[in-house]
Amino acid sequence: MPSDPAPPPEVRFLKLLTTTLAGVMIVGLVTIIGLLVTRLPRAPVLPRLPEQIVLPDGVKAETVTFGRGFTVVVSDTGRVLVYRPDGALVQDVALE
Repeated sequence: MPSDPAPPPEVRFLKLLTTTLAGVMIVGLVTIIGLLVTRLPRAPVLPRLPEQIVLPDGVKAETVTFGRGFTVVVSDTGRVLVYRPDGALVQDVALE
């Protein structure tokens, strides 16, 4: 029974390249996962809501947006309400 001949050097080289590529990909994947775990915040940091925001009667908030020095509330009635950090209503804009 004849023994199998040894693979040519090119095949051994390709096998080495494939194994090296697999190792590099595994190390890269572990590095990316490690960076995501260590760099992402544990809990989202949300802006501080003003203590006293009072919406007009019959208005429900659909969206709240925070800016530097103001809070914007978009209502279900198509109104944009702008509040100061102390909760005082600054502007009421009706959307058409």
